[in-house]
Amino acid sequence: MTKTTPQDPTSTFRLDGKVALVTGGSRGLGKQMINAFARVGADVVIASRKEEACKALASEVENETGQRALAVGCHVGHWDECDVLAQRALEHFGRVDVLVNNAGMSPVYPSVLDISEELYDKVLGVNLKGAFRLTAVLGSAMLEGAGGSIIGVSSVAAAQPSPGEIPYGAAKAGLQNLTKSFARTFAPKVRVNCIMPGAFMTDISKAWPKATVEQLHKTIPLGRGGAPEEIVGAALYLASDASRYTTGTILKVDGGAAYSSG
Repeated sequence: MTKTTPQDPTSTFRLDGKVALVTGGSRGLGKQMINAFARVGADVVIASRKEEACKALASEVENETGQRALAVGCHVGHWDECDVLAQRALEHFGRVDVLVNNAGMSPVYPSVLDISEELYDKVLGVNLKGAFRLTAVLGSAMLEGAGGSIIGVSSVAAAQPSPGEIPYGAAKAGLQNLTKSFARTFAPKVRVNCIMPGAFMTDISKAWPKATVEQLHKTIPLGRGGAPEEIVGAALYLASDASRYTTGTILKVDGGAAYSSG
């Protein structure tokens, strides 16, 4: 009787031959995901408002991994720029297999009365409108092609918003709703999931007041903010065939900070 060799369980996390697009991809959690995707075999599209930063990372990725990288300057709060981003990615690589809607922003405001219409629209545009448009366009292309995986990047503010992130929390809650509705819209060929991160110690966190960081240590069950690279496991799982039976899911990566994901 011939014995079958067990499959290496790590092989399902590979992205060989795939193309992954990450918005907000030039720094922070987006940069971590870009580097991780390239290191497991994916060609990548790096999108953010800062095109020069995207180009610098693209050059770094190509030199260090040998994978192809396309840099695209894009403000995802603008519908037409989302369409151009999708078109450029599809024309350059012929396909997009993984989309990560990671771009986000949460400006500080002194009070709710100081939230201008411009600020409100900008926050909803970057965090929600762009994700909707890119998911609609690239998800439709995936549906017509070989399928794919779409990942939203939400926030614990979607479930437990603070007074300082009201528009942001509303937008991220909307992103989680989009996750569930698009998962049904594009099933069964396209999986749509969402990562709900807590506080991560990216470059943005360097501007946080010391008291804020100390409070995080007290209130987060694991006693600290996340290291940027700690987002990679969740991203690789949802992007790859390792999660082929997972869709419509909100995956918390928050050190235990949020008590619920709804």
